Amino acid sequence: MWLGLLGVAVFAVTLPMTRLATGTADDPQLSPWFVTFGRATLAGALSIIFLLVTRSPWPTATQRRSLALAVLGNALGFPLLLGFALRHVSSGHAAVVIALLPLVTAAVAAWVMHQRARLGFWLCAAAGAALVMVYSLVRAQQYGGGFTLQWADLLLIGAVLAAALGYVFGALVTPALGAERVICWICVMALPITLPGALLTWPEHSVAPQAWLGLLYVGIFSMWAGFFAWFRGLAIGGALKVSQTQLLQPFLSILAAVPILGEPLQAMTVGFALAVVATVFLGKRLS
Repeated sequence: MWLGLLGVAVFAVTLPMTRLATGTADDPQLSPWFVTFGRATLAGALSIIFLLVTRSPWPTATQRRSLALAVLGNALGFPLLLGFALRHVSSGHAAVVIALLPLVTAAVAAWVMHQRARLGFWLCAAAGAALVMVYSLVRAQQYGGGFTLQWADLLLIGAVLAAALGYVFGALVTPALGAERVICWICVMALPITLPGALLTWPEHSVAPQAWLGLLYVGIFSMWAGFFAWFRGLAIGGALKVSQTQLLQPFLSILAAVPILGEPLQAMTVGFALAVVATVFLGKRLS
């Protein structure tokens, strides 16, 4: 659970950093295509160094199938869909849909990995997701004048499905390969797509320095280092259970947005966060 929480803390900064990298529709910076390819290429370069230094063996054919699905989900699908969505909605709006990720990951883990849990776990998972949804809707009412479904929400739903599939299929081969090698092989296997993609979508206009900073973060931490803890946590504690630590991700994203985007921190955030923490640990006890 602690490893999962560490991974979530790293991933939580992805939303504000991705928005920093892509900019908005009114003030575009790096294109979502370049952010997707660029961050995976950067992680791929680091992965090659790690795999060579550790003399890691090649994954088997069966492992490569799971890794390929993780590539589609984590290296390509999630960042691309998220990047396009954040061009049109705020990170707070995106948190409404991303809040469904723990529940979707648990459902995919139950289906793919045949992990089972008692009814109490599912009730706590649903309660935690509902708390996050209520909180995010309240914030949308306060800052956006209401929460209405946009086409960007469909992109976010796709991002949730892609991330959940990537997480579970990555966790599936972690016991055999190790968390570090799993994310490294994912990034290396993606390079035939991401490296040419990054070169073809390289920005032709001037880009603000903070956009490049956002890209560096999502490439080094969101796409690479964070998975060291995340995949290991999913493998040790079970993807179905540890995935529930992601219920805290929207709140941690808002905390990160205070210094990055200058958003104020409210007491309501702390109260809802404490309630969500309670559902996570209660669900662990009832699983």
